[in-house]
Amino acid sequence: MHVAIIMDGTGRGAVARGRPRTAGHLAGAEAVRRTVEAARDLGVGTLTLFAFSSDNWRRPDGEVRALMALFRRYLATEAERCAANGVRIHVIGRRDRLPGGLVQAIEEAEARTAGAGPSRLRIAVDYSARDSILRAAGRLGCAGAEASRETFARLLAEPQDGGPVPDVDLLIRTGGEKRLSDFLLWECAYAELVFTDRMWPDFGAADLADALREFHARERRFGRVTAAAPDEPARRQVEVVGAVGAA
Repeated sequence: MHVAIIMDGTGRGAVARGRPRTAGHLAGAEAVRRTVEAARDLGVGTLTLFAFSSDNWRRPDGEVRALMALFRRYLATEAERCAANGVRIHVIGRRDRLPGGLVQAIEEAEARTAGAGPSRLRIAVDYSARDSILRAAGRLGCAGAEASRETFARLLAEPQDGGPVPDVDLLIRTGGEKRLSDFLLWECAYAELVFTDRMWPDFGAADLADALREFHARERRFGRVTAAAPDEPARRQVEVVGAVGAA
């Protein structure tokens, strides 16, 4: 299955504890490591993490620089671990606005884990779902291809994204907010949504397991009705008629 997580609450959680926002981001990197390992153990085939949106460039320069350095350090240190544990790394989003050192770290991590499998870790950096949809629409027009959902889904994947992935089954957002924030809008069309007040640095394997249990307890109909539902009105009509006759 495909699980996507909006990793929210890193900065706010740190500030609430009287610490700088950058301290929260450092703790958030540890939460990423825990969650990637837990996802693999819980049978999640694809895990997509929202690390930095295209709108996050509006944040203070110092925080942005700290985040870029953290991304680079994470990829450099975790690529070997992911490769050993059968996890392929792909970074989705724009790369033309990222620092050169980070782009190099991304390419090295992707190359180092290219032969790993079957798990897949996708990290969204400088990512906007609306921009991705716009680019895919442009490709569709240039290619002159038939406008189908399947074709468009393939065109959504950038050349460096590692190819298309299944639609999102479960979307989790930490930090107490309840919105999608321009994340995987097309892929989340029928995703089950789980929102938690847990700040991202405090998120762990137990939280992921709880979200998966909630997911599996839900009924996913994809626009259909349950098998028993069509017979329900007829059954009720029989009961009413019987009751009237008895009266």
